[in-house]
Amino acid sequence: MSHYSLGELEAKFLAALRAAGRDPEHLHQEDLAGADEFHIGGIKSTEDLARGAGIHSGSHVLDVGSGIGGPARLFAQRFGAKVNGVDLTPEFVQVARLLTERTGLSGQVTFNQGSALALPFGDDEFDVATMLHVGMNIDDKAALFAEVFRVLKPGGVFAVYDVMQMVDDEPTYPLPWSTVPADSFVCSPMEYSEGLEAAGFAVDSERNRRDFGIAFMERGQARAAEKGPSPLGPLLVLGPDGPPRMANLLAAFRTGILAPVEIFARKP
Repeated sequence: MSHYSLGELEAKFLAALRAAGRDPEHLHQEDLAGADEFHIGGIKSTEDLARGAGIHSGSHVLDVGSGIGGPARLFAQRFGAKVNGVDLTPEFVQVARLLTERTGLSGQVTFNQGSALALPFGDDEFDVATMLHVGMNIDDKAALFAEVFRVLKPGGVFAVYDVMQMVDDEPTYPLPWSTVPADSFVCSPMEYSEGLEAAGFAVDSERNRRDFGIAFMERGQARAAEKGPSPLGPLLVLGPDGPPRMANLLAAFRTGILAPVEIFARKP
C-alpha cells in the first residue's frame, strides 16, 4: 500500500488539472484521461475489457483494486453500469470519491477502502468483476480469485487485465508496481488460468496484448519527448521516479519477458 501512497495526492491532482487547463469544480470524465486510467492502453484497454465482459446499463460491476477510479467511472459513464470500487490504499479511495463527485457520477459509482482478499460485500452481488493491473501486487491469488468468485452471481464474468510473466527471465527493476523483485507477484497466464479454475471459474478466453502495449507506450514516449511530460500523465501517481519505471516496463515488453494479458472467466 505504501508503494502507491505519495501523500497529498488530492492537492497534486487538483493542481495538475488546473495546469492542464481544466476546471476542477466542473469536470467531465474525459478531462481526467491520461491520469486516472493507470494501466497500459488507457481508455482503449478499459473499453475493450468492458465490451469483452459484456458490461451494459443493467450491470452491477465490482472493480477490484480501483485506484483513483478511472475504469469505474468509465464503466458508469460510457456503459451505464452501477459500479463499486474497492482499493487497499486510503489515499486512492479519497481521490476516487473526490473525482467521482466532481464528474457528477456519485449516483452510479461508489468506492470502499478494503482488501481484495476480504471483499466487503455479500455473496452473489455482482454481474461482472474487473481487475486492471492489480494482480502483480497480490501474492495470494488463490484467496483473491476465491473472493471474486464468492461475490459474483452465477453466470457472472471476471475480466482480468494484468501484466503477466511470459518467460522465466527476470525484468529490470524498478517497475511501476514494485521497486524490487520481492514485492512483485507477476505470474504467467497459465498460473492465472489454473488459479481461476481452482477457484471454480471456467476460463472463456485469453489475449496477449503485448504489441498493443508496446505501441501505446511508444506513443506516450514520443509525445513526452516532443511536448514534455503531461501534468495529467502517469507521473502524477508514480512520482518523480516514474520515467525509469516505465522505461523498464517497456523494455520487458519488447524483450518478451512481460506482456499485458486479458483473461475472461465465468462463474458457472
